[in-house]
Amino acid sequence: MSLKIAHVDCDCFFAAVEMLDNPKLRGKPVIVGGKGGRGVVATCSYEARKFGVHSAMPMFMARQKCPHGIFVTPRRERYKEVSRAIFRIFRLFTPLVEPVSIDEAYMDLSHYGSGIVEAARKIKERVKEETGITISVGVAPNKFLAKLASDLEKPDGFTVIRKEQAQDVLRDLPVNKLRGVGPRTEAKMHRLGCYKISDLYRYDLAEMKRMFGKHGEVLYHYARGEDHRTIETRREAKSVSREKTLAYDTSDLEELANYLREFAHDVGKWLHERGYFARTVTVKIKDRRFREHSKSVTLQTFTQDETVIWRTALELLHQFELDEDVRLIGLGVSNLELHPTVQLSFFDGELF
Repeated sequence: MSLKIAHVDCDCFFAAVEMLDNPKLRGKPVIVGGKGGRGVVATCSYEARKFGVHSAMPMFMARQKCPHGIFVTPRRERYKEVSRAIFRIFRLFTPLVEPVSIDEAYMDLSHYGSGIVEAARKIKERVKEETGITISVGVAPNKFLAKLASDLEKPDGFTVIRKEQAQDVLRDLPVNKLRGVGPRTEAKMHRLGCYKISDLYRYDLAEMKRMFGKHGEVLYHYARGEDHRTIETRREAKSVSREKTLAYDTSDLEELANYLREFAHDVGKWLHERGYFARTVTVKIKDRRFREHSKSVTLQTFTQDETVIWRTALELLHQFELDEDVRLIGLGVSNLELHPTVQLSFFDGELF
């Protein structure tokens, strides 16, 4: 029995929730994103994507590409509510659920044996029936192939890749379909004449490691449809942060300090509620020319005290040489330690 893992991904999740709550939006270019012209697109409907709109695009650009689009301010609490309902359904079928984000997860369904495909279909149907949200599902022997499968037929897709099919499916796909291949690695592969995944088959394991370092071994196995990662039902957070694109550019230190105080409160509250303690504090700014700068410090002891975090962030802020006005400021903590008696919640690591 080669099939084991299902990957599920909600289609255009934020936009789908908006269309669920307001059916008049269905079939229209819905764009969910921050207020004003300086926010970014969180997600958009497939109708909006036809005009070149995509996630993380500045809102002003989205308006240029799709001026007739319907622009919606995110309703984070509502999205969390629907997400929790969806994940409750997942856990009715298996306790082995690994959340990837608010709208995406892996599940180990191996206990269904030969009935795994039927079980995955029932999950998809039940999510649609009970929440009104469509999901794309990929079923495969491992996490990499399951994720790849769910991406192949969107929206509302259902794709199965069996072990014996893996290399045939992978062969003609572009190299950037391999997990971990970003623009720089892709460019390097292109320089080597590797455009399709099958082009990588000419290199053995030692050559892949020589060309791409430690990640070369992982890429070697991914290219052959192999992935030994297991489901992590409790994914410990590595960092948490808050940032804000300002309504107008400023170099007023008092105003920037007030944002850091607000962020420190939110981050401190997150740490306290989940039993985390942080040791590294980072302040990030982006200037009016979109150049990004950051300063970090590692404390002598772990803390979850918002005052300590804010005072540390304030010291870091004063280390910047602000020769340009600031358009974005952020505060983050990392090097986290989890208190052993505290149970993690699903939304660990997310601050909306």
